[in-house]
This record gives sequence, structure tokens and C-alpha cells, in this order.
Amino acid sequence: MNVIDQLEKEYLRAETPTFRAGDTLIVHAKIREGTKERVQLFEGICIARHNGGTGSTFTVRKMAADGVGVERVFPLHSPRVEKIEVKRLGRVRRAKLYYLRELRGRKARISERIMSKK
Repeated sequence: MNVIDQLEKEYLRAETPTFRAGDTLIVHAKIREGTKERVQLFEGICIARHNGGTGSTFTVRKMAADGVGVERVFPLHSPRVEKIEVKRLGRVRRAKLYYLRELRGRKARISERIMSKK
């Protein structure tokens, strides 16, 4: 095994939930304000996921109160991301949902994916 692979394995997060584009997520991110540190929740739709070992990222988009869309890219294995909760499973046919940036209101809705019990 390569030395770089050993170092990467050390930093990989073990308890990542399975999610994909279209799912509604609640990301618990640590925010530093001066000397204090707190956990801030960011809830939105996962519009993209990039897998690359320790460099894996996912993009979450939410609509702010004034109707402006806010997107954040989170590193999957970062210690700044405390927890990822999957709130709702979305049924989509694409891996990247960048088209949601132009949609508003009912057109931006994503139908729910129902998991069958097997």
C-alpha cells in the first residue's frame, strides 16, 4: 500500500450516510466566530456530488428567506462537517441538478423516492 493511500485512509469518515443528488440534507457544520465555535444547520437539496477519496465534496442548495438561492460546497470528510442527516429522498434522473438554479416555486420541486422493502 502506498504511503499516500495510508494517510488518506486515516482521514476518511466512516459514518457517512448514503445520499445522492436530489436528496434533502441537513448538514451540521462547525462555524468559528472569533474565539467561539458553534454548529450551524444548513438544510437544502443536494444538487451535486463529487467523489474523489479524501477530496470528495457535495453541493447543497437552499432558498433563503428573500427568495435568493444559496449554495455551499461541503467537503465530505472534513472535521468541520459534524453530521449529515438525510431528511428526504428525491427521485431524479440526473447526477447533477444544476438546472434547479433557474427554476422557482413549484417547478423546482422534486418528487419523493419511495424505497421498497426487500
